[in-house]
Amino acid sequence: MPREKTALKAVGMALDAETRVHDDHHVSLRLWLRLLACTNQIESRVRQSLQSSFDTTLPRFDLMAQLERAPQGLKMSELSQRMMVTGGNVTGITDGLEKEGMVVREVDSTDRRVNRVKLTAEGERQFRRMAAEHERWIVDLLGPLALRQKKQLMELLGGLKEHLAGDNGV
Repeated sequence: MPREKTALKAVGMALDAETRVHDDHHVSLRLWLRLLACTNQIESRVRQSLQSSFDTTLPRFDLMAQLERAPQGLKMSELSQRMMVTGGNVTGITDGLEKEGMVVREVDSTDRRVNRVKLTAEGERQFRRMAAEHERWIVDLLGPLALRQKKQLMELLGGLKEHLAGDNGV
């Protein structure tokens, strides 16, 4: 391990994408790597908490969250698009949740060739428990920021998101 990485580990600093940058790198690059490092750390904590508290994974939680927002159910292709994963991934997750009684596949009323996936009553109950804890974890993780700072950061990132959605840039 290079000496600077060993030194960072010794003082307890996380080794992440941001540790590679220097003050002479463009501020936009440094900001991007800071956002990435924060996102990765939050996601890692959420993954660990879902596993230890509910013996589940983030993709399973995400699939259930999509279904919770769509009480009429979603087609497998819609789940795949919303979760930005392949259809095979969605099928595997759905199969596992169906075996556990958390979701059910039903024939679509407008196209009998298509199945819709819906949360069962037990799936809704379990998801509500997980979602409440998930919210608490996020509140705790972002706790050091004052409300004013959170709102300011939301506004700034909202502008960036809008810019990126406009297909500006790369």
